[in-house]
Amino acid sequence: MKINKKSLLLLLSVLWTMGAVAQVDGNTMRYGSHTYTTDGKIKKPGLSVGSVLGGGKLNKPTATVTFTNVPSDYEEFEAVYTKFLGKSIHGTAAMIPMAIEMYARDAETGRQCFELICNSSATVSGIIRILKEKLPPNADYSDSYCQRYMAAALLKGATANNAYTPSYPYTVQMCQSANDPQNTSYGRVTYLYILAKGWDTEQRQVEILKPDDGGLYKVFNCPSCYTQCKNIKGTWKGLK
Repeated sequence: MKINKKSLLLLLSVLWTMGAVAQVDGNTMRYGSHTYTTDGKIKKPGLSVGSVLGGGKLNKPTATVTFTNVPSDYEEFEAVYTKFLGKSIHGTAAMIPMAIEMYARDAETGRQCFELICNSSATVSGIIRILKEKLPPNADYSDSYCQRYMAAALLKGATANNAYTPSYPYTVQMCQSANDPQNTSYGRVTYLYILAKGWDTEQRQVEILKPDDGGLYKVFNCPSCYTQCKNIKGTWKGLK
């Protein structure tokens, strides 16, 4: 049986991380050979209507999450969320493209990832309903509606013109939204943008919930992260 280079690298990555222990040191977490790093934070908007309409601060990242690899399996994804990224607003938001990519690789694992990071089954159902259409198993990706590269489109440096090839290590860039945080019956919701060039509007709004019980942050809503992005030009090379 022949194994192509991409499959071999993925297999080696999985084997390397089997039995790995999460190690957190300040703003960096290591899991086997994989590294995740956070920088900055999401601040209160404090923006005038003029600055919002003109773009201004809404185009400049104030927080980033950088990672060398998409988690190899649910166990790693869970460790990254519970021990590290789920403890911050921008860390939780950065797990959205990771979860989308994991869904594309294996739908059931991807569903479990979204069930972990989202605040409700309704949120998960809304996301999965669209991903089933855009990332179906054994899809014919000559159909422009099916977009295997959707997760990559949310990463720094990825554009339709470069076949959604992101900068490496992968980086999710984020900034505050113009909307003030809101208190809800579930907890406090903070609005932010993932900055990405896969759409005409680069600001992809995400809503992150801090539950009243003081637990980890949760994804409250993120529909602009899985809407149709620009169609690819060239051949997508995949993510590590």
